[in-house]
Amino acid sequence: MSLVSCDVGISMDGYVAGPDQSLEHPLGVGAGTVLHTWMFDDPDANAPELAAITDAGAFIMGRNMFGPVRGPWESWDGAANGPWRGWWGEDPPYHAPVFVLTHHPHQSIEMAGGTTFHFVADGPEAAMELARRAAGERNVAIGGGAATINQYLAAGLIDELRLHVAPVVLGAGERLFSGLPLTEFEQLGARATRLVTHLTYRRTTP
Repeated sequence: MSLVSCDVGISMDGYVAGPDQSLEHPLGVGAGTVLHTWMFDDPDANAPELAAITDAGAFIMGRNMFGPVRGPWESWDGAANGPWRGWWGEDPPYHAPVFVLTHHPHQSIEMAGGTTFHFVADGPEAAMELARRAAGERNVAIGGGAATINQYLAAGLIDELRLHVAPVVLGAGERLFSGLPLTEFEQLGARATRLVTHLTYRRTTP
């Protein structure tokens, strides 16, 4: 049976991004790539976790994870090289349908490698229905950011939560679990490498 999973890099004090995210600072001022150093500086030691992140038949993300665009899409004035097509260049790492939550409809964007971004203006549950249909028997992965993950946690729609804890305190930014009620989890696994601790949880609160 397929699962809804979520992988997220997080600081020791619970932030998944720093404050004031922008085109110049995608992960927020002061955060840089510190939460994800383990991915780039020690990939061999973290190979199983890296492989699991993109092992899904469909993905869901918030608009902020797709790009820094705010308001109507036509208000984006940073498109000197054409319309904004996401943070990852022309060959994103997903290689599957990606459903982007937004209040402003947009036509789908087809990229290289099998990635297509679909924009869903009907809310998280509609995006989940579309993602499950697209994934078939494969898993659905919630990509982030914090607000999107929190919405799906609050709705009880994430089966397996995988936290990748970096040894850093950010002090401010986008906090995971903000506003959630009492929620209990069962720990399924824990593994530490030089730059990160990987924690896997299953939600037990109905």
